[in-house]
Amino acid sequence: MRSPGLIVFLILLCSGANFSFKEPPTYTKADLLGDINPAEHRDFKKLRSKYTTKENAYLRDEVYDAFKGMWKAAEDDGIRLIIVSATRNRSYQSGIWNRKWTSFGGDENTRAERILQYSSMPGTSRHHWGTDFDLNALENSYFENGEGLKIYTWLSTNAAKFGFYQPYIAFNNYREQGYREEKWHWSYFPLASKFQRAYNHLVEYGDLKGFDGDQYANKLEVIDAYVNGVDAWPNKGN
Repeated sequence: MRSPGLIVFLILLCSGANFSFKEPPTYTKADLLGDINPAEHRDFKKLRSKYTTKENAYLRDEVYDAFKGMWKAAEDDGIRLIIVSATRNRSYQSGIWNRKWTSFGGDENTRAERILQYSSMPGTSRHHWGTDFDLNALENSYFENGEGLKIYTWLSTNAAKFGFYQPYIAFNNYREQGYREEKWHWSYFPLASKFQRAYNHLVEYGDLKGFDGDQYANKLEVIDAYVNGVDAWPNKGN
């Protein structure tokens, strides 16, 4: 005769009960560090031209579906959202970083910090995850008056309804370090938060190599200060 405990276990197993929600999310290091090609990744979709200025822009399926819902709601309110940058893999980010490393010049001891005001070290960008994108313009000033202000006001009021938020707000009592404010950068919190948790479980400073000035990743503690230097979900922790 089977024990009552075994019977309960079998019933739960057959019913499809899922206990994995208590476990850390599982992603590969390649997913977390951006060592992927989104065009060949089964979890990504190419964005239609009406949503982006880029010829080849990709987001994860879940993020893309949520964005389309937000895009439609914005359009209904007379607001035009357009993605100007979506998923960027580590190779692409290395190109951005290395060009800036050369062009910024000056003392190497401060160069990385100066670049990090607005650009991520390769292997640390949220754009690697396919959960984040940049909207409309890459200057805060655009969103401070005219049409840009209308767009930013709409996003601040409505983006959270679709799962999106601005991770890099101005520094405050909660967010005291990391990148400068980026009013153009929006993140799909339901998925990005899982990637961030997995990143903290799996990625080490030894994984952040192969670009100019990579020795400063550990010195500047970029995982703690920049990968984790994001705002809380709206109305939480502030």
